[in-house]
Amino acid sequence: MQGTQLVSRVAAVLRRVGSGAADGVTTAEVATATGLPRSTAQRVLAALAEEGFVDRDARRGRWFPGPELFLLGSVAAERYDVTSTARDVLRSLAAKTGESAFFSARRGDETVCLAGEEGSFPLRSHVLREGIRFPLGVASAGLAILALLPLEDAESYVRSRGGELVAAYGEQHEPATLSRRVAATRRRGYAVNPGLIVPGSWGVAAVVFDRAGSPAWALSLTGVESRFDGERTAQLGALLLEAAHTLTQRIARRGSRL
Repeated sequence: MQGTQLVSRVAAVLRRVGSGAADGVTTAEVATATGLPRSTAQRVLAALAEEGFVDRDARRGRWFPGPELFLLGSVAAERYDVTSTARDVLRSLAAKTGESAFFSARRGDETVCLAGEEGSFPLRSHVLREGIRFPLGVASAGLAILALLPLEDAESYVRSRGGELVAAYGEQHEPATLSRRVAATRRRGYAVNPGLIVPGSWGVAAVVFDRAGSPAWALSLTGVESRFDGERTAQLGALLLEAAHTLTQRIARRGSRL
């Protein structure tokens, strides 16, 4: 690997390690996620470990983000992290609904979950957690963001990524079906994931915009199917739209001070 290809592969390795949460990831999992041969993934991980970007638990054979990533992240957070701005909104959503509330950010053609707040209802969906990534159009946050992109960009994404999404997440993500969900989301203003990733685990999401008016983040509520009948789903959607509007305004005011 040379040049930009090397940078791309290293970035993919770091993203996979970063999405491993508290359990870490194995070399095999990194290789599968990045398309690298296992021996290559091992060499890249070992090189990153020498520089402090990843750390390895030798006893369990699992990789974790390293101290250098923490230091870089602390610096970047001064400019880019808006999670602290969203925390009380998440707490309010969880308290009002009893469902788990999450805040996700768009990163290219993916969403990454930045923060979550558990609701009081004892049965929960476990699809979302901090650090997990999904392609746009998968999970409610990614569907909400995809639907609020310029229509031409959303349609181009669905055409180009449809086969990949079907292979990873099933026939319910084939282009024609996904296009219908995008259109329905644009009409409603909020996205609904009716158990498409894990049967029985539902999600509803609304977009939070950046200062330029682009869909950059999403608020979502997740729970079990029995809690998301038609009328209540609409109520949750309306609540999310109100919260997303509030957070959009906060982020705009915060950005003006950067």
